[in-house]
Amino acid sequence: MSAFWSGWIIILSVANILGCVWLIWWTMRRRTGEAAQGDVTGHTWDGDLQEYNNPLPRWWLWLFYITLIFAVGYLALYPGLGDFKGVLGWSSQGSQYTAEMDKAAEKYDPIFKQYATVAVADLASKPEYQEARNMGKRLFLTYCMQCHGSDGGGARGFPNLKDDEWQWGGSADQIKASIANGRNAVMPAQAHLGEEKVDQAAAYVMSLAGRNVDAAEAAAGKEVFMTAGCIGCHGMDGTGNPLLGAPNLTDNIWLYGGSAGAIKQTLHKGRAGVMPAQQDLLGDEKVHLLTAYVYSLSKQ
Repeated sequence: MSAFWSGWIIILSVANILGCVWLIWWTMRRRTGEAAQGDVTGHTWDGDLQEYNNPLPRWWLWLFYITLIFAVGYLALYPGLGDFKGVLGWSSQGSQYTAEMDKAAEKYDPIFKQYATVAVADLASKPEYQEARNMGKRLFLTYCMQCHGSDGGGARGFPNLKDDEWQWGGSADQIKASIANGRNAVMPAQAHLGEEKVDQAAAYVMSLAGRNVDAAEAAAGKEVFMTAGCIGCHGMDGTGNPLLGAPNLTDNIWLYGGSAGAIKQTLHKGRAGVMPAQQDLLGDEKVHLLTAYVYSLSKQ
């Protein structure tokens, strides 16, 4: 943080506290010509709603004083005034944070390590590893549910992890690679084909999934599919390619929606899906347990 912004934050913080102090003083001081305590001030709203000249409640004033004292004390002890780190020198990346993380690692790392050498398939299926799956589930609920849902059922644009249909492959190693290293999927926009060819390609793609479409339009769409570069990722038969993250178009499972409108939008504008890498955040042992839990979801 530059000296300018540090000073700016300090000025704003101190000015706000002093402003609150001034506000209390200004509201409590007696003014010349004002009504006596308990009398009506002359301010009237809605016909008969009148303001009386009464002091602020004592409990409210004391709560205000306590808030101001707390603010001053907090800013003196902890970071909050620009670059000033506070008397205690606390930092989210400092010794206190490191000590807490080291203490947690000392307690929990041995538990994670005991499962690190067990095969994912065994952790995902054998009864004696139920506790491992429970740990994997807790990791999932902490780091993954925001996109994939608490039950792994996914949402529009976020894959369902329970259906055993995998864009990047569903083996234990492939799932672990997806979690550890992340994935970046790209469906190029095809708007350059024009409205008519996009409609035809959408009809053909829907026909691959067994949907009822106009036969003539689907036949024309097949020609577009074969010549516009679609087969380079999705294959001649439309079954996709896990190495490229190209989805299977024949299973009637749609990441961004399977309506004609949604498919046309995908063709017009393209798609760009991102799965963040978790290796640096979680480490090998936690990724292993998380893989086992995700793998188990599709085998239930």
